Amino acid sequence: MEDEVTAPPLPESVQCPVCSKGFKPSKINAHLDRCLQDDVARCPSTMDEGRPPLKKPRVTTASPPPVPVTTANGTPTRGLRSTSSTVFSLFQNKKQNVSVQGERSPSFSEELQQPPPSSSSAVSRGVKRTAPGDIEPGQPVADPTMLPSPPSSQLTLVKTSTEAVPSRTFLTTDKPLAETLRPKTLEEYFGQNKVVGEHTLLRSLLESQDIPSLILWGPPGCGKTTLAHIIASKSKQKGTVRFVKLSATSATTSDVREVIKQAQNELRLCKRRTIMFIDEIHRFNKSQQDTFLPHVECGTVTLIGATTENPSFQVNSALLSRCRVLVLEKLSVEAMGSILQRAVVSLGVHVLGDGEQAGDLEDPPDDGAQPQVYIEQRALDTVAHLCDGDARAGLNGLQMALQARVGGAPSGRVVVVQEKHVKEGLQRSHILYDKAGEEHFNCISALHKSMRGSHENASLYWLARMLEGGEDPLYVARRLVRFASEDVGLADPLALPQAVSAYQACHFIGMPECEVILAQCAVYLARAPKSVEVYKAYSNVKASLRTHKGPLPSVPLHLRNASTKLMRELGYAKGYKYNPAFSAPAEQEYLPEELRGVDFFTWTPSE
Repeated sequence: MEDEVTAPPLPESVQCPVCSKGFKPSKINAHLDRCLQDDVARCPSTMDEGRPPLKKPRVTTASPPPVPVTTANGTPTRGLRSTSSTVFSLFQNKKQNVSVQGERSPSFSEELQQPPPSSSSAVSRGVKRTAPGDIEPGQPVADPTMLPSPPSSQLTLVKTSTEAVPSRTFLTTDKPLAETLRPKTLEEYFGQNKVVGEHTLLRSLLESQDIPSLILWGPPGCGKTTLAHIIASKSKQKGTVRFVKLSATSATTSDVREVIKQAQNELRLCKRRTIMFIDEIHRFNKSQQDTFLPHVECGTVTLIGATTENPSFQVNSALLSRCRVLVLEKLSVEAMGSILQRAVVSLGVHVLGDGEQAGDLEDPPDDGAQPQVYIEQRALDTVAHLCDGDARAGLNGLQMALQARVGGAPSGRVVVVQEKHVKEGLQRSHILYDKAGEEHFNCISALHKSMRGSHENASLYWLARMLEGGEDPLYVARRLVRFASEDVGLADPLALPQAVSAYQACHFIGMPECEVILAQCAVYLARAPKSVEVYKAYSNVKASLRTHKGPLPSVPLHLRNASTKLMRELGYAKGYKYNPAFSAPAEQEYLPEELRGVDFFTWTPSE
């Protein structure tokens, strides 16, 4: 018979540790597979009454009741573990630590609220389980019953970007304000109308959900990362795209290859494309950037790279040819004003107009309520001007001012953030300057051209822009020495000694004392008469040497030095006229015979 026990040492029946029912040893494994799945999906309040009592959970934890753990073949193991720990141990990635429930992202809660797929046999087919935080809308789940139900307190964390936040969250938030209020849609994205405005190419591609590989180039805080997240959110609406974010400052080539391998599997098995966002892509060297080439070429991944450096210099030309470069501009004062207005509305902060005074506000009853927070419109305008088009710096500076004022305010009082509080938080204007990047070359070019055009005010401005941004003063002094010879030249022979003296003085005393020395030299060179005849003549000589056909002409014999008897016998120095021995300039040829009569000050090279 089928149920007959043939092995005498084995008991006649084995008790299931889940439902406490007895089964033959040959049937217990198959029963455990079904029983465990049903037990995880079943509410604890509806479990069988005949089930043996479980271990009482600790008072400090809020985890669901524990369930027994089985091995791969269904054999029960000793001891019990809680449902949450069992589930998360199955889903946990080797390279990722599962965060606690209090720190879990709100997007996880949103995705758990969606109905899971109806398939429940994926476990037996060996489908790879994924972490709960990685589950995306429309993605098939290996076993829907294995998903833990989030606690009710976690579901309340999901907020819209425009919902007001209590003022006390200024003191308890663990994220910068710029990250908390990051726009989710293009309607909340300000300042880049030339790129994502109405009737633009990128806007049309977003609506059609056909995004090409992109390189986002712009200054810090202009919205590169935010735009990448908006593109990913827009593309994932149909569930046919997954989004992976890496940073070139911490990711390695092996991490990139792992993501590409996963993208290949997703495209082959699930017909789902992968958008790979690489922040600070210029940090990857040329060989690391070559890793993307074949996969971007064949469409395995859609690459979106963000960089603050000029892609022409920092990104591989082969990769540039496969991507479209989008130039994001520095945010204007008007755009920064809109961003700050959205921030104060989201935070529940009231704005005082120009006609309203802080003294006109009355304190609410002191009933332990949170203080009412107000901010002057002039303070917002100051932030918009001082942040230099950097939205991140502006929002974080606003948060610092709010934290400082709200933190020391008693309950039930009116708190007013004024212009002086904002200035104290920002300290000074944020000057965008990179000594090793494109801004370095842009500013020195502007200084050179301003002096060449005899514009002394512009010369002082670009000089100060470089020095205040942290430029090496000796580098600027060297460029002034070059300018004194290249652009002033013989029109004012004293310009070169002036520039050399400025370089030596900067070397002696350094910054900040040497800044006025460089300013004096820059103004002197801007006011000096200009002459480029020496510079152009020497350029013509170089062109003559490069374009000469055949061997270069020999030095004439009368110009050679006859230092030995043999040289004199060969005709060296024969016929040379020693000019000091004549009362007038001696007539003799100094150029080779092929170049006699050439004037390099007026000569132009032939093609």
